[in-house]
Amino acid sequence: MKVVAIREVGGPDVLELQERPAPEPGPGEIRVAVRATALNRADLIQRRGFYPAPPDSPADVPGLEFAGEVEAVGAAVREHGVGDRVFGILGGGGYSEKIVTHARMAVKVPAHLSWEEAAAIPEVFITAHDALFTQAALGLGESVLVHAVAGGVGTAAVQLAHRAGATTLGTAGSAAKLERARELGLDVGIDRTAGDLAKAVREATGGAGVHVILDTVGPGYWEANLASLARCGRMVLIGLLDMTPANLRADLLLNKRLRIMGSVLRSRPLEEKIAATQGFARAVLPLLETRQVVPVIDRVFALDEARAAHEYMETNANVGKIVLRM
Repeated sequence: MKVVAIREVGGPDVLELQERPAPEPGPGEIRVAVRATALNRADLIQRRGFYPAPPDSPADVPGLEFAGEVEAVGAAVREHGVGDRVFGILGGGGYSEKIVTHARMAVKVPAHLSWEEAAAIPEVFITAHDALFTQAALGLGESVLVHAVAGGVGTAAVQLAHRAGATTLGTAGSAAKLERARELGLDVGIDRTAGDLAKAVREATGGAGVHVILDTVGPGYWEANLASLARCGRMVLIGLLDMTPANLRADLLLNKRLRIMGSVLRSRPLEEKIAATQGFARAVLPLLETRQVVPVIDRVFALDEARAAHEYMETNANVGKIVLRM
């Protein structure tokens, strides 16, 4: 089978196409012939040497999601059969023509979705659903601020929050990105380059602040986030694109009784990842089947164009997902 491997730590040029033996499924596992996968920021960080794969995943093959057909099943598998169309998240190894995963980590793909559309869903929708509803307990009538709202997780999160009856605010670096997010359910767009973020949030919420913040950026927004949260607000940090040192602002944490949570899917134990996947299947899959939420794809590249796909992601020009087709 063909894989795209990281030859050594470095830029996109270290990605290379290789031939490797196909993996065999063990008990409770399935082997999937992958038809498409998608890029995530974690792939770029892993390639630079700062985000190693968990021990049960390939150390040098990036890729946190897959969409494809089941071609072999291990002992005791009851959830899927050969020929089923499935998708799901991985600890790594998605840039491969074949992958092995636990059967309960795979979910059946809605019939109307193409392989490219299916590949654009698992990582961002499972992450967004888990962060917003399992971690932050976002409720009907509450407000949520989504940073990088035009990115993969952002486009998923704004749709899910909108469908849940929340007021949605979001940041992006251009008017064009904010306009695209408005088409997905964004109520208030905030240009992150325009000035005082906390002031913009206060103005949009009548001075109250937001109940929940989903932050994919990190410490660079820390003080503005704390100032933007309503009393008893919750923030879920799911990314670290900005490593600027942050002022803790313990006064705001205490006086506003804030809750700050960190969340990552990749390194969780298998049972926790299965729980997140099955939660997605119950709550989000019906919305995908009825097109109440949709995958957002910016560009599609072939597997052997992975270098070009990484170069494109590094420009930050994409709205939604960048897909690799096998």
